[in-house]
Amino acid sequence: MAAPQGHLSPAEGAYRSEPQVRAIARLRGVRKVFQRGAERITVLDGLDLEVPDGSFEALMGPSGSGKTTLLNLIAGLDRPTAGTIEVAGANLTDMTDGELARWRARTIGFIFQSYNLMPVLTALENVELPLLLTKLPAAERRKRARTALRVVGLEHRLHHFPRQLSGGQEQRVAIARALVSDPQIIVADEPTGDLDRHSADEILDLLERLNKEFRKTILMVTHDPHAAERATIIRRLDKGALT
Repeated sequence: MAAPQGHLSPAEGAYRSEPQVRAIARLRGVRKVFQRGAERITVLDGLDLEVPDGSFEALMGPSGSGKTTLLNLIAGLDRPTAGTIEVAGANLTDMTDGELARWRARTIGFIFQSYNLMPVLTALENVELPLLLTKLPAAERRKRARTALRVVGLEHRLHHFPRQLSGGQEQRVAIARALVSDPQIIVADEPTGDLDRHSADEILDLLERLNKEFRKTILMVTHDPHAAERATIIRRLDKGALT
């Protein structure tokens, strides 16, 4: 599995950045307001952020601070109320819905707390799912899915269904699914939230490996300080602003 071009370096605000490191994501003056009935709720308010290419970032903060909203905006799952967002060389605020969907498919890999695996599909079939939207022939899709499962250490569980796997193994399948299209950025929303400590540590070890060996930029939302310590950069959100 090819790794994107990039250079790992600490980020501004945590350590001193090296000037040659490019930002894979830039947010300027980003506001996000949700309308709930007659009430307008401001979740992010004028946020500026640069994410260095190849970084492993943890987003922390109390519930309702805007962590998942920020993750969704960077991943192109939502649009800002105001401001600009540039990720991997694309201005997301200028894209149509169709363009944004195609951009996500080739740029972003998603990992969720609850795994989001299809129970009627095997591990191999779950990992292959994102490739069904491509023009790859079936043999190539299966080859890539097998490679992704080998990367996460599950080549011996190709034909097992989710119900036959442990929680940690299910999350590994989900990580393989996130990797299979070789994205530049992996976004992980509480990836260890449903796991015991041993399984959580295994998943964190894997994320570290993907960052260091495969040069993936990783953005992880977490409430767990133990998980956040694995990141090279820790950012804290409170009341819609970085602190």
